[in-house]
Amino acid sequence: FQKSMEHFGGKVDFVLHSIGMSVNVRKNKAYTDLNYEWMQKTFDVSAISFHKTMQTIWKLDAINDWGSILGLSYIAAQRVFPDYSEMAESKALLESFARSFGYHLGTAKNVRVNTISQSPTMTTAGQGVKGFKEFFDYADKMSPLGNAPAEACADYCVVLFSDLTRYVTMQNLFHDGGFSTMGMNPALIQ
Repeated sequence: FQKSMEHFGGKVDFVLHSIGMSVNVRKNKAYTDLNYEWMQKTFDVSAISFHKTMQTIWKLDAINDWGSILGLSYIAAQRVFPDYSEMAESKALLESFARSFGYHLGTAKNVRVNTISQSPTMTTAGQGVKGFKEFFDYADKMSPLGNAPAEACADYCVVLFSDLTRYVTMQNLFHDGGFSTMGMNPALIQ
């Protein structure tokens, strides 16, 4: 952040945390037989890095008042997706960091901290999850609006970075075409 502040001549207005990785998933380790060193790496890369980012922002006073910080999450933080493995716990931790640091940054600087739970998205990381294509199709059919594409998620991020959402903080916001609210969609049984 020091170099960013030097380059731009001041503090940043927004930050996006958009990184996640599980060695266990990449190596096809079953959830019932996880490698704990790899799990720690998953937590460090996918969630603890979010805390480290916000802690650095805090210590350097690197974000403007009324700034916005976002982390990308996934519904597996609240629901069971067996092949998502320990990434589910990682996303739950990420969301918890958003709430906790959201309090501190909010009271000190009116900075908003939120997470976005995006639809399954065809990314390199996503495609590494066993059964991803089938789940992608299932979620697309279950969601009244279909899966939200990555480009629409980027648009949503821009809105959350804007002053239009200056009083939205410490929330996990679903951007999933309605998937998170559905119980059953008749389109799946036809």
